[in-house]
Amino acid sequence: MKAADLRKLSDTELAERVNEASDQLFKLRIKHATQQLENTAGLRRAKRDLARALTLAAERKGKT
Repeated sequence: MKAADLRKLSDTELAERVNEASDQLFKLRIKHATQQLENTAGLRRAKRDLARALTLAAERKGKT
């Protein structure tokens, strides 16, 4: 998800997105560790999505 799309979300939706991205990354790491993950590019994408969401959440927290 792009940062511009994340900026349109409310604070609660952004927090929900952070939780979803975190869960997705966890599941991908488990699959990778058990050698069930076929496309490892998904790990990189999930990490970046989580980082984007966390960065925007931190920006919003700092402004208030």
